[in-house]
Amino acid sequence: MSDALERLIDIARGDTGQSRKVANFLLAWWNAEECGGFDLTDVWGVDKSIAADMLTVFALVAARRQYPDAMGYGKQFEAIVNVWRR
Repeated sequence: MSDALERLIDIARGDTGQSRKVANFLLAWWNAEECGGFDLTDVWGVDKSIAADMLTVFALVAARRQYPDAMGYGKQFEAIVNVWRR
């Protein structure tokens, strides 16, 4: 499962439309109140492999019941915030 998360983190650091959608997805988990939510129809605008990784991460979030920083991904998510929310 963490492979899917790491792939999404790499995509979110990019500078494409898909990167923005992935960043929105991940940051909704990180802090939806401050970083915004995620429009589920944005899944329609990403490649099928990316959408599959999003589903995997969604299942991970439901199963783990932890924020990304508690799973050791705090610095990666801070980098995504710096790219897309600053």
